[in-house]
Amino acid sequence: MSVAIEAIRPEARAANAGTRSGVAAPAALAAAFVAAAAVAAAVAPVWLSIVAVFVFAGPHNWIEARYFLARLPGRWGRSRGFFSLAIGGSTAMTALYVAMGPVARAFELGDAGAGALIATWATLAIAWLVAIVAVLGRQVNGDWTWAVPVGLLAVAFAWWSPGLWWLGLVYGHPIVALVFLDRELRRRPNMRRAVRWLYASLPVVLAGIWIASASGNSPAGLDGLTMRIADHAGATILPSVPDRLLVATHAFLETVHYGVWVIAMPFIGFRSAPWRLSGVPLWRRSRISALAVTMILAGGGVLVAVLWGAFAIDYGTTRDVYFTIAMLHVLVEAPFLVRLLSPRGALDVS
Repeated sequence: MSVAIEAIRPEARAANAGTRSGVAAPAALAAAFVAAAAVAAAVAPVWLSIVAVFVFAGPHNWIEARYFLARLPGRWGRSRGFFSLAIGGSTAMTALYVAMGPVARAFELGDAGAGALIATWATLAIAWLVAIVAVLGRQVNGDWTWAVPVGLLAVAFAWWSPGLWWLGLVYGHPIVALVFLDRELRRRPNMRRAVRWLYASLPVVLAGIWIASASGNSPAGLDGLTMRIADHAGATILPSVPDRLLVATHAFLETVHYGVWVIAMPFIGFRSAPWRLSGVPLWRRSRISALAVTMILAGGGVLVAVLWGAFAIDYGTTRDVYFTIAMLHVLVEAPFLVRLLSPRGALDVS
């Protein structure tokens, strides 16, 4: 027996070494990406924001669409109410969000009126999310009543300070990608531990960016694009905070968000190559659903190319339009996140 054990030990050590080497390389690449993004955010935050959106915005939306399509079951069954509410609600809330700009201009709303408009939209969005939690809670026989007081607190906060509520959405959305990545790494515990160490370092990295940005000059230039980037990062809402710090923070988080979806997810979150639609349950359901999935992803690919061309022609206008329409993918993430964090962790359907 001792001879057998001694024979096994070298193989076990070799397997462990292989596992460590298989984790070390991706973890080192992820750390290098985060470090490069942090340096760029501290040195040239506006340029990082411009380049990151130009390069990653279109592809990251396509990859998210492919990821979530793969998480839709071929037949919804008892989940029909959940998915109908998720898809219908996210589409309706996006349409209302897009309409807010024209409504504010048509009625010449001031700051107070614009704030009330944002708070109204936030109230509807929160009510939709509470309904999502309720439907899912009943489906899995879990308690969902906690969502009501939490939702009421969120509504109260939105009406107390619409600007801060909105800023919470802007800065919170990039972090959601880390939750999805962490969940996908359940099947790779060694890599998950390494990535969690990287997650734990993010507050330290942000502190370094803040120290470097707090004493720096404002973002170079006073052109309209720079001002819009600063406003998107919260310069108007938090006038006492240096613009450079806000832009650097948002650009860094935005770049990390893009890195998770464009670089990490295709290797970790997909169980088949992204272009192999056989990995999408809806694609296998029927010819009609296969055609729908194909058209969605093919159309998305065309939009990526169109977006790059539009950025090259008129970056500022394209950026404004993109961040308006991109609310759809922000809203789509919400019900999937709720489902992911449910007691049954019901995202693993494909």
